[in-house]
Amino acid sequence: MSAVDALLEAARAGLDRVSPEQAAAVQRDGGLLVDIRYAALRERDGTIPGALIVERNELEWRLDPTGTHRAPEATGHDLAVVVVCNEGYASSLAAASLRQLGLYRATDLVGGFQAWRAAGLPVRARVHG
Repeated sequence: MSAVDALLEAARAGLDRVSPEQAAAVQRDGGLLVDIRYAALRERDGTIPGALIVERNELEWRLDPTGTHRAPEATGHDLAVVVVCNEGYASSLAAASLRQLGLYRATDLVGGFQAWRAAGLPVRARVHG
């Protein structure tokens, strides 16, 4: 097993990963979906309505409820957060990092945005203009 595969396996061992339908339920119940995909993927494939867009390199700063650079949505350590990447790999590592910050309910979406879209859940297409 490669080192990155071992890292991913360890990260996922501490997460209660969710399906697209479970992620939608978290959002309906007041939790936060956080899309960490880079701009080109969002432009190509669209976004999840209501998801907070935070590229991966800013995630910890924007989601730390004690930080001065936090997003207004980062209301506390008990916030349910589902991290969404393109296919569900980077999001596992990102969710594990959020857990290290004390966001103990952070997890990620199995299969990422592609699984969300394949499940037929709402997607906002990129607006050209």
